Amino acid sequence: MIGKKNIVFGFLFLVLTAALGPYMIITQFGPVQQAQQEKQETLGRLEQFLSNNFEEDLAPMTADQIAKANTMAILTLNKQFNAAAPINDIKGGPHTHGNLESLLNIAVGLVLGLLAIPVLFKQVISWVFILGTVLHSGMLYLAVMFNQAWAGKILGTGIGPGLILLGLLLAGIASYMGLKAAQNASR
Repeated sequence: MIGKKNIVFGFLFLVLTAALGPYMIITQFGPVQQAQQEKQETLGRLEQFLSNNFEEDLAPMTADQIAKANTMAILTLNKQFNAAAPINDIKGGPHTHGNLESLLNIAVGLVLGLLAIPVLFKQVISWVFILGTVLHSGMLYLAVMFNQAWAGKILGTGIGPGLILLGLLLAGIASYMGLKAAQNASR
């Protein structure tokens, strides 16, 4: 069965990309939680400072005091955004795309086994999906997780997503051809 390699590849790649979920929680959740707590404390102090100044009819805050309070709030919010950035990079890139492209490989592998089309056409579709996955989400994985600049350059070419789109087009054509041939044979 020609689609077998896509099914095996799809499941193995799915394990790799799905494992990024626990990895993100184990390695990235602590700094995000710490930044969130620091933000709450800073904004709480700022809120208390402001309410004390307005409630007690003290002299209006000076421009210097306002600037310091605003700066602390902005820096704390920025620290929280920076702490969450690695998780967002992983979620939006290799984790999401890798899971999707793994499932696409599994689905294509199953469909290729059912189609009555030439073997060479099946092989082309099979390899286009595997190469597209490696050159897209595989390079995302290397660029985001391991900071490999060369992988980012390959991503910039768009060849991986282009191959995935080509594979989808070819699979659609093959499905039309292969299912029609199977239907005609059963008459």
